[in-house]
Amino acid sequence: MKIALMDSGIGLLAATAAVRHLRPDADLVLSLDPDGMPWGPRTPQDLTARALAVAEAAAAHRPDALIVGCNTATVHALAALRARLEPDLPVIGTVPAIKPAAAGGGPLAIWATPATTGSPYQRNLIRDFAGGVDVTEVPCWGLAEAVERADESAIAAAVDAAAELTPDEVTTVVLGCTHYELVAERIRAAVQRPGLPPLVLHCSAGAVAAQAMRRLGEQPAPEAPATGTLTVLLSGREGALPLPALTYAEGRLLQQVTAAG
Repeated sequence: MKIALMDSGIGLLAATAAVRHLRPDADLVLSLDPDGMPWGPRTPQDLTARALAVAEAAAAHRPDALIVGCNTATVHALAALRARLEPDLPVIGTVPAIKPAAAGGGPLAIWATPATTGSPYQRNLIRDFAGGVDVTEVPCWGLAEAVERADESAIAAAVDAAAELTPDEVTTVVLGCTHYELVAERIRAAVQRPGLPPLVLHCSAGAVAAQAMRRLGEQPAPEAPATGTLTVLLSGREGALPLPALTYAEGRLLQQVTAAG
């Protein structure tokens, strides 16, 4: 089995690690776009063009499924990607875990990029899945960019700024950008209030990996031998994981994967 994942940068690491845990024997193709990142500030049309190019670079390696490991690309480009690649190549998008978070009932916050915060897309998810729940949308200025660079001081400043915008009574936080999952425990520590129950964090990586298995009719096999290979594409060129990726446990896990021959 071969699974491809795409994003402009290292936000795909969380979903990739989740796939790796479920199927250590799966070959992985990571398609990044260092020439075009970040995608967030681009127009939807420009972002879609970049996403299609990155997806087609991955598709050339004949994977069995393609995971869009980016919330922004899912919002703007998922329909175009599916129109171009399905049914031959199943395409799985990444959606913020608002529905399961709202099922908990408590006041919740959605941490997302400024472009996603307040967007019709996110507002529609809140309307459809979080009716009657107290929801605060928190724009996280500079956090994705800081995570991408593994800039410790910038990560700390961005997390602290977003935590200041998060109401004290919040019991649940939805991480609405895949980059944020790489610093989830820092976010938990920043938002957790003394004397309140442990904060619940909702991420997307596990659900996305499980959905890829379902689309392929495959079962998780975490005990399988770790024989899967790793191919990294950088704007279509074969290369290596960006150095900042190795700052995170998810990136170090992937470094252990055999390079594709």
